[in-house]
Amino acid sequence: MDMLERIADGLWQPWLLGLFLLVGLWCSIGSGFFQFFDFTTWWKGSIGSLLQAKERQGRGGLTQFQALSTALASTIGTGSIAGVATAIFFGGPGAVFWMWVSALVGLMTSLVEKTLAVKYRRRTKTGWEGGPMEYMARLGWKGAGKWFSLWCILASLTGGALVQSNSISAALHAALGWNRLWVGVAVAVCTGVVILGGIGRVGRVSEKLVPTMALLFLATGTAVIAAHAGAILPALRQIVTCAFTPSAALGGASGYGVSAALRYGVARGVFTNEAGVGSSAMAHAAADAESPVQEGYWGMFEVFFATIVVCSVTALCILTSGVYDPAAALTAIREGSVTGAMTGAPLSAAAFSTLFGRWGSLIVAVCLLLFAFTSLLGWSYYGERGLAHLTGERKLRWFFRVAFLTTVVAGSIGGVGQVWALSDICNGLMALPNLLAVAVLAPEVWGDLKREREAPYRK
Repeated sequence: MDMLERIADGLWQPWLLGLFLLVGLWCSIGSGFFQFFDFTTWWKGSIGSLLQAKERQGRGGLTQFQALSTALASTIGTGSIAGVATAIFFGGPGAVFWMWVSALVGLMTSLVEKTLAVKYRRRTKTGWEGGPMEYMARLGWKGAGKWFSLWCILASLTGGALVQSNSISAALHAALGWNRLWVGVAVAVCTGVVILGGIGRVGRVSEKLVPTMALLFLATGTAVIAAHAGAILPALRQIVTCAFTPSAALGGASGYGVSAALRYGVARGVFTNEAGVGSSAMAHAAADAESPVQEGYWGMFEVFFATIVVCSVTALCILTSGVYDPAAALTAIREGSVTGAMTGAPLSAAAFSTLFGRWGSLIVAVCLLLFAFTSLLGWSYYGERGLAHLTGERKLRWFFRVAFLTTVVAGSIGGVGQVWALSDICNGLMALPNLLAVAVLAPEVWGDLKREREAPYRK
């Protein structure tokens, strides 16, 4: 284990993992566990509203579906394919259980931060802008807002650029043998064409790519799971059992620790749905929302779809197909012999290949290309917003864009372990002030939620 991985493990110890879960639990208790007992309310108020009437056109901002697509573009990126595989490899099957737990309580964390992002946003020449920096300012936490912005910039360059480009190049190299450096250059060029158009173009591209990539992945992933239907129930039992007794993955022998399952499950869940990190709140703040709480409903659907749906498909593909060997994985971890071919996107590709043969790697590569490319778009915007808040100067966005695209190229040839460690460090340090702000302001949102429920959703 290198220094970066040691720092990441030290940061994501129980105190930070517990903070994510406790803040989500606090938001859940205060709302009366709204995510469970009022499921139909937030479902109809989010994705269900698209079936009721034609979506309103944006007035100086993104439509709500564009905002959701932009947020989903960053959430169901590499974490949904490579991240889940990495969590299972390093944390055992039990990591999936803790990923689910983090998502279920994260539904309310997401509701609170998205509601606050819209409630305290501000109008600019280019449309609405907001996010954790604005509601931290509401508390008078200017230093916390700058801290968040600093790590947001670094997170966009690591988890946003390095992780995504690394996974794209690794997948395409494994599937087609393409040169990883040239893949990075091509991805950087395509990303640059889109982000030069600002958040409006990012939203328009995202709303077209996100549904396409999600349907492609879910359809092929469900087919893989169906092909191994007999292994579904054993896989689910393994997930639950190993969450509390990780050694069960090795038949009772010395195996993964509970802390490893918890650490990788929550960390990868957070990376995937971003609930509590605060990054996706910036995309929702740009939406032409009817009310803050209505945008919060979309934030809940975002977490549900990104983790409970998409990540579960990836996890079940890996665990039912038999490509994951816990004993071999643990041995490689202990001996320090883990290679890129054992984990991440290659592990997911191996699962798909059990049904689709040599086409399995290509399917995963295409899905990951779409997932990661849209993630690059979303994170480039988040980084720009962080830089604007930190420096107060928009002209530096051109410098940031050059740095971001350069990092995309560099990430395509980096080591996957170091890339994920950097992402975990930045996400953790960015999330810390946001979680505290969400916890303090949550009672305010509970009041808004109560008033919204007394005035039913109307188009």
